[in-house]
Amino acid sequence: MQKLSNATVALIIAIAVYFTLFWGYDGLRILTSPSYGLDEVWRSQFVFAIGRVFGLGPIGLIKLAAFFGTLKLAVACICAIHIVDRIRCMKRGTANSDILEAALILVVAISIASVGPASWSHNADLMREHTFQLLFAAFAAGLCIFERRNARRIENAEVKPATVGNTTTT
Repeated sequence: MQKLSNATVALIIAIAVYFTLFWGYDGLRILTSPSYGLDEVWRSQFVFAIGRVFGLGPIGLIKLAAFFGTLKLAVACICAIHIVDRIRCMKRGTANSDILEAALILVVAISIASVGPASWSHNADLMREHTFQLLFAAFAAGLCIFERRNARRIENAEVKPATVGNTTTT
């Protein structure tokens, strides 16, 4: 059971590293671009599709692109904080996975918002990219749930039920 727990932790850390590196780079690329990443047609299709649905103008599209860039950078920072927390807790005990779960919820929301427009525009490559990110987030969330359940099971096994002693009065 310990090997399974170590494998779970390793996979969670690997997925957190993935989102830290790729989403951090993407968020920084969006926020440092003069047009907030709208000049790159491949990556900004979902912003234009969402903007079309809500009837956004040029300023609205720029604000939407900056919003997505900020969210991606926030997810990357949260994942980096979780990785540091995991490393810190290797010596002390279990890490708090609530912060990672919050980042995974953001990943799911952004990926769903991105997959929809990619499917409407019949862009299979972009849809595949966002679907993989959605599956990584779902897999990591499942691993966090498994880890929490395993920790509770171990905690409950360590707690011994109180025995009722024979009390006899003399």
